Amino acid sequence: MEYRNLVQDLVQRGYLKTPNIIRAFEAINRADFLPENMARLAGIDDALPIGEGQTISQPSTVAFMLELLQPRQGDKILDIGCGSGWSTALLAECTGETGRVIGVERIPELCEFGKSNIAKYNFIEKDRVKVICADASRGLANEAPFDGMIASAAARSIPEIWKDQLKTGGRLVAPVQNSVWLIIKKSEKEFEEYEFPGFVFVPLIT
Repeated sequence: MEYRNLVQDLVQRGYLKTPNIIRAFEAINRADFLPENMARLAGIDDALPIGEGQTISQPSTVAFMLELLQPRQGDKILDIGCGSGWSTALLAECTGETGRVIGVERIPELCEFGKSNIAKYNFIEKDRVKVICADASRGLANEAPFDGMIASAAARSIPEIWKDQLKTGGRLVAPVQNSVWLIIKKSEKEFEEYEFPGFVFVPLIT
């Protein structure tokens, strides 16, 4: 299946619903974020290896998580474990000219891989995306607070410090073991939490 057909399939299957997110999937080709010898597999709805024991996530899972996050124009979003850079670029497309996305990746080789992939879309040049090689298990205090935070690798539990770095009204989407969690910050002390089981993720390296 070609990538553009995959996007249509994700819409038909109900994974993609929000016009802003659908447009981002149409504009940002997954093939640009895969190793050259795997680009032909971009239209497969499956996780694929990108080296260093890591994967580019399954497109239906990325779509599901972005729909939970609901990125909007002008949002500032932290992408934890940005890997190939695909989710970071999707978020940059969603947040638009006035938004900002900060991708953090702790594996240096993947950090450079992700940067080079995102650079194909000029997001870094336009200062809409910054990619940092660091450990994001404690978030990124110097850039907080965030409208949204998303993680692509499974933690044993959601770090409280991530929740602290959300703005009131902000949304955090992250895997814990085999579930995806949505956390909405209602006030400094009050959070709504929703669990969606049935997923498989690589573990978050801490």
